[in-house]
Amino acid sequence: MNGYNTENHFYDGAKEFYDLLKFAVENGKVDVQQIQEEYAMIKKQELLNKHPYNIYLGKDGKWYTYLPDKEKKRVKVKRTTKQAIEEAVIDYWQKETHNPTLDDVFQAWNDRRLLLKQISDATHLRSVRIFNRYYGDIRDVHIKDVTPNYLEDFLERQIPKYNLTAKDFANLKSVTKGFFKKAKKDGLVTFNVEQVYMDMDVSDNAFRRVVKEDCDEVYNEDETKIIMEYLHKNLDIHNMGILLMFVTGLRVGELSALTPKDLQIEKITENKVETVYGKVLVSKTETKYLKDGKAVFEVVNKAKTEAGMRTVIVPPDYIWLLKRLLRQNPFGEYVFMYNGKRMKEEAFRKRLQRVCKNLGIKYKSPHKIRKTYGTILMDNEVGARFITNQMGHTDISCTTEHYYRNRKTDDRKAMILNGILEFQDKQAQ
Repeated sequence: MNGYNTENHFYDGAKEFYDLLKFAVENGKVDVQQIQEEYAMIKKQELLNKHPYNIYLGKDGKWYTYLPDKEKKRVKVKRTTKQAIEEAVIDYWQKETHNPTLDDVFQAWNDRRLLLKQISDATHLRSVRIFNRYYGDIRDVHIKDVTPNYLEDFLERQIPKYNLTAKDFANLKSVTKGFFKKAKKDGLVTFNVEQVYMDMDVSDNAFRRVVKEDCDEVYNEDETKIIMEYLHKNLDIHNMGILLMFVTGLRVGELSALTPKDLQIEKITENKVETVYGKVLVSKTETKYLKDGKAVFEVVNKAKTEAGMRTVIVPPDYIWLLKRLLRQNPFGEYVFMYNGKRMKEEAFRKRLQRVCKNLGIKYKSPHKIRKTYGTILMDNEVGARFITNQMGHTDISCTTEHYYRNRKTDDRKAMILNGILEFQDKQAQ
């Protein structure tokens, strides 16, 4: 082809045309507003030409036409002027033509919640991940092509496809409910997503059950004792943070967000007896989200949940820990700082891993410390209201169902059973 490149020739021609158009606009040779108006008129005329029914003047002087209807096939509409009836037709077909994809609807819903500060950046990111995981293969399906049966079938098929737990499925349903409610509000779908859920035939047996052993969910009595003794003997800023979690049940994100003002020491005098106790004010937490492809960690001025905004009482025997933490960094922005920077959640996770490895104890995450704390309170029967206040739970059922575990070791369990009269074998003796 004598070295002639049609692709480059096309590109050069297009660029030259763009430059000429830009020159004409900048020098007033082209009236952009007039072009936009004429373009809009052309698009409206295309919609009117698409309209399958006649527009006519009735004997009563009103203008009439029909509009398609899914239930009645068509409905008659009337307006006082021809322009008004044409605008009604154009409006109808503009809405019908507007048929965004599932991805478009989800993104608009999720981004709007973030813009209105209804959710955090972390929640926004979590919703994106849920949508991408399950809707990835059908994200380009247009919203108006989705029927209740299609959505119901899609949701049910995700359970065996990903071997979902009931919690996984609840997260999927939550995101689905959110952006389909927005779609209905915007007139993109006519069905109620809640009704789709009610019509689904999914039994509990369909979900993958996760059996979690007590030994994996909490630190048992011996492990707790060994770890706390180690932390006492090695009191650097990392270990003091872990120790504070053991005696307060703080979430690790709450721990890393503490400021010196959040640690308070109170004195009360009754009958000339002075009592000193400590408090931790929880009103902030660390959050994580992606920005420009990079992980961002920051402190937000709100707790994980509404009940998470709380005052945690510190055992009197650990007032010394609060005092030492306040002396450690009295003028710092945060309580837990290292090399002039706030310590992130990950710093405590890594230190806890190292402590467990050094002690030969199976590592369990900082959240398991929180479960250990909740279990200790339950075992000591300190009262439901006190427990929920300390834990930041709205209801004691949350603590009993998700946090309470047996912390006794196997040999301790055997000793307890051995002390029960009915289980003692007199004949063997």
